Amino acid sequence: MKPLQRSIDLIRWLLPGLGVKRWLIVALAGVILIVNGVFRWFTDEGSNFRINEFVDNVTADFVNPGYLSYIFIALGVVLVALGIWRWLNSIVTALTPFGNERMIDALYATRLKSGYKIVTIGGGTGLSTLLRGLKRHTSNLTAVVTVSDDGGSSGRLQKELGVLPPGDIRNCLVALADDEALVTDLFRYRFSEGEGLTGHSFGNLFLAAMTGITGNFDQAIKVSSRVLNIKGRVLPATLATARLCATLVDGTVIEGESNISRSTKAIADVFLDPPYAAPLQEVIDAIRDADAIVLGPGSLYTSIMPNLLVDRVAREVETASAVKIYVCNVMTQPGETDSFTASAHVRTLLERANARVCDVVVVNDQLPRKLRDAYAEEGQLPVEADTAAVEKLGVRVVRAAVISETQNVRHDSDKLAAVVIGIIDEAVAARASFVRFRSAAPGAAAT
Repeated sequence: MKPLQRSIDLIRWLLPGLGVKRWLIVALAGVILIVNGVFRWFTDEGSNFRINEFVDNVTADFVNPGYLSYIFIALGVVLVALGIWRWLNSIVTALTPFGNERMIDALYATRLKSGYKIVTIGGGTGLSTLLRGLKRHTSNLTAVVTVSDDGGSSGRLQKELGVLPPGDIRNCLVALADDEALVTDLFRYRFSEGEGLTGHSFGNLFLAAMTGITGNFDQAIKVSSRVLNIKGRVLPATLATARLCATLVDGTVIEGESNISRSTKAIADVFLDPPYAAPLQEVIDAIRDADAIVLGPGSLYTSIMPNLLVDRVAREVETASAVKIYVCNVMTQPGETDSFTASAHVRTLLERANARVCDVVVVNDQLPRKLRDAYAEEGQLPVEADTAAVEKLGVRVVRAAVISETQNVRHDSDKLAAVVIGIIDEAVAARASFVRFRSAAPGAAAT
């Protein structure tokens, strides 16, 4: 196991962006210049001391002088690299409490800090799945999470303690945690007995307790984030208590996210009650500063839309300079998106948000095999990638195999993150090319 770990550490050290290798090359160039300068100084002073002849005389009995140049170059490179490596190692050992075993992790963390600024918007398990993959590419993550869940443990805590629903927040904190395996087991643990405890998850109770200690739900999330040492940050879309409501196609109004999810009738519209919910200023600032904004994956009406219904959020997304990406669901959802194609998802998102909130949509291009029949029995079918219809809406389609099948059909964290990062790479490159083109155009620099 140790040789494998050493190989992994070496590969991570060789990744671009850590800043170590370039300075090693600079140091090597410096050594070469110093040596060259010393010899030139001897020559300028008229010295007859010829170091090459001296070395040749000393080593003539042991090494062929024709090989000395190669031997000295190789030995010099090894010594320079060894010296600088040990120098860096000594510094990190002195500055980090865990010594050199944390050196690679520290350098890797530095690389993540230079990654893209990405804002994700959604809720449920879909958003945490995306975050789990993105945290391997950047630590500049801001998860904007819905707080409209009124079912299960979250709903009970809201009714009994008056705290905002912590369930989706908890999932995102776990996904971004440094030691995810341990935190996942702890925060997802549900009490199966005990008066008043049955059905509650430890993570929800933890956030509720932190809210009581700090006096504020937002502050409780920040403190919890520090405790868990998460990569990025998690923000509720709003601190206002607003219930999600839906108007069905038959005119019936349903109150509460859990009731909407259980409904079997098509949804005509969703809204908040009361209608005004103020956003966190940190949410607005993050959207304005983002390189990319990713909506989903998650339930269209109950995970993504509640965030966009918060005052100003949809408009800020529309006007942001970031590339806007919508991750379409893999399967349809009974009641919410029965028979919805990819274009129906995109059209509904744009119409209900009443803003241009996506430029690109990621659609799964791999049909599930193992669980397709089981899902069909529950009325869930793969979302059809009707590319032409989506493009008529002015949205670019990126089709990719981004699913995994275990006990459920869902997005694969690493595959989805790789696709999202690829889209951002393209957008940033296109923007840079446009700026260079504008700068090079005749009269572009005139003011």
